[in-house]
Amino acid sequence: MILSDIRILEEMEKGTIKISPFSRNCLGSNSYDVHLGSTLATYKNHILDAKQHNTIEYFEIPDEGFVLYPHIFYLGVTAEYTETHAHVPFLEGKSSTGRLGIDIHATAGKGDVGFCGNWTLEISVKQPVKIYKGMPIGQLIYFPVEGDIAIKYNQKANAKYSHQPNKPIESMMWKNQF
Repeated sequence: MILSDIRILEEMEKGTIKISPFSRNCLGSNSYDVHLGSTLATYKNHILDAKQHNTIEYFEIPDEGFVLYPHIFYLGVTAEYTETHAHVPFLEGKSSTGRLGIDIHATAGKGDVGFCGNWTLEISVKQPVKIYKGMPIGQLIYFPVEGDIAIKYNQKANAKYSHQPNKPIESMMWKNQF
């Protein structure tokens, strides 16, 4: 079951969902549109190592836009800060974004109950495309949780992506033991 627009507003009133900044115009019948933040990043190294801390370089999207190219993996960020304390949030691309050949996540579309932060986007494109800060980039949908939560994500000592800032965050795979 997915929360409707009215239920999203009710949960925001209760404080179990937070979206900032929030605009009623971005609320669909069962989703909320999020926008591309002003910062992008790319990895410094061409070859990434899952056991190593792969560092990134940040850059700002200029007002005149920025062209993304295939075969370059970009990390972006939502302009919106979100908190979800009683539901499972899913971030999906908008159909308009997909029709431009832009993928906004490779595998990480689901958040956990207790996720608080801006969403890091895993951006790749099919052909060169010019993007702009503040453009609609995706949509959040919310699913109710069946049963009690023992430990919310923002309460876990080992939560690698809790309280993400308004800039992209690189992979923290290297913090896992394997």
